[in-house]
Amino acid sequence: MQTDEKTCIVPNLWFDGSAREAVDFYLEALPDCHVTDVSHYPHEGLPPFQEAMAGQELTIEFTVAGQRLVAINAGAEFRPNPSISLMLNFDPSVDAQAQEHLHRVWQALGRGGTALAPLGETSFSRCFGWMQDRYGVCWQLILTDPRGAPRPFVLPSLLFAGPQRGSALQAIEYYVDVFRPRAEMAGLGTVIPHSRTGKDPTDDASADGLLEFADFQLCGQWLTAADDTGSADFTFTEGVSLQVDCADQTEIDRLWKLLSSSPEAEACGWCRDRFGVSWQIVPANIGELMQRPKAYERLLGMKKIVIDELLAP
Repeated sequence: MQTDEKTCIVPNLWFDGSAREAVDFYLEALPDCHVTDVSHYPHEGLPPFQEAMAGQELTIEFTVAGQRLVAINAGAEFRPNPSISLMLNFDPSVDAQAQEHLHRVWQALGRGGTALAPLGETSFSRCFGWMQDRYGVCWQLILTDPRGAPRPFVLPSLLFAGPQRGSALQAIEYYVDVFRPRAEMAGLGTVIPHSRTGKDPTDDASADGLLEFADFQLCGQWLTAADDTGSADFTFTEGVSLQVDCADQTEIDRLWKLLSSSPEAEACGWCRDRFGVSWQIVPANIGELMQRPKAYERLLGMKKIVIDELLAP
């Protein structure tokens, strides 16, 4: 599988001026973690609320075991919460010291953080824990059953809670349908089902119809989803958004039409879907486009990104 298929979905993590500090923390805490790209706010043309950020880091892209992540260095408007977490999959069939390494990462991420579910044995894993780190980002660490089918080390995980509780299965089916043409256009759809569910998600539905857990693929990338089985009052926010790099304007237009359902949330390529999940629908070469004169100012005036407008002299 090619790298760009593995990273079809790129979680973006929002930080209140602390993106560099957070990324440095992850570089120490997480295995196989590397910074791959950095962008900066322009020195001119910023709106008043961003003028203090002139020249500072805007985004820091980094990878964890090949999974692309982006840290957004912004203000206090948003903060990550447990609705989208990053599951770290420690597999004894791949790593003979998987449980030891899980404990090590748990201790490292936990410095200054809060355990949402203490590390220990559960009905589905010999070792599982869920925490919110000091920056608000949530992590699930799981010791995988080595008899199961292989999964990547990092899996973006959606938890449908609050007003979206009970929507997980419907959301999975919708996302798979939205992203299936992407694989088909690449000539892969007849060979590998790159957008599909894993095992039948209804196998893990509780008696009251809530989905306890399911994993699924979008363009070859694995994600997980579940309904909250408690009484959590959080829901999806822009604190964690899901970026999709698009090949051209046609793909931007198609995904925007399918995913954007809240006009008031549309800005700078960001949109919010019917379940409340925030997406960034951007050109694959957005970094290059943003180097053009006045590109940042033009982006601020857009809802859906129009590539030709960014290319205008």
